[in-house]
Amino acid sequence: MTLDLNLRVIRTNTEVSGPSVLLIHGFASSGELNWERARWTNYFTDHGRNVLLVDLPGHGVEPHRNEGSWAPSQIRQALAAIVIDLDEGPVDVLGYSLGSRLAWEFAAWNPDLVEHLVMGGPGANDMLAGFEIEQARKFLASGEEINDDLTASIMQIVASEPSNDAEALFKLIEGIKTEPFEPETKVPSTPTLLVAGDHDDLATTMPQLRRLLKDAGTRNEVLWLTGRNHANAVTSRDFKDTALNFMGD
Repeated sequence: MTLDLNLRVIRTNTEVSGPSVLLIHGFASSGELNWERARWTNYFTDHGRNVLLVDLPGHGVEPHRNEGSWAPSQIRQALAAIVIDLDEGPVDVLGYSLGSRLAWEFAAWNPDLVEHLVMGGPGANDMLAGFEIEQARKFLASGEEINDDLTASIMQIVASEPSNDAEALFKLIEGIKTEPFEPETKVPSTPTLLVAGDHDDLATTMPQLRRLLKDAGTRNEVLWLTGRNHANAVTSRDFKDTALNFMGD
């Protein structure tokens, strides 16, 4: 059964000027939190682009809506089904944080479905694969202290949005643990833009992704956002303008 990614299609009120843009949000976020609040959807529709907005498994208004595996390969297949079913041709893809990892794999495995790839806040390592789920559950149940720094930092992200459902997010992490991110396994051939704040501790390995792209002969560009970190890079107007210009190349 294909995962339900709660697709919303937001159409431009102006003449369409390019492919639809598929937006893939980050962990413990949603299409609304990551993209609508930061005005990405309005930005793209104002510039003549239709937007495909999805909520990943474990996220959004119905976080438990999917049964079965939430592994990245299943998410990748669901994204491909969305693009194929809409029958609009290849799309431009923009992912942030966890969404950038999923976007990398989606573009790598489906080059015929993607015109341009933009990755925000990306890293070459899989932060979620090291998450200690049982420690997190004990913390939520009894307040028992988390002794793993990575797990503690991720739980801060989970707690930052009151609407998050921790158990649903844990289920997604369990799926990710079955398929940790190994970007060298398959590298996108699609033109790729890498974007991160120069204060983003989670994107310090972004140059490793660029090296993989260069070695594969993939056209790529990099944008470092001055003074931005992982939390606020997504709101940057420079990010928006650069992404749209790159997609127009």
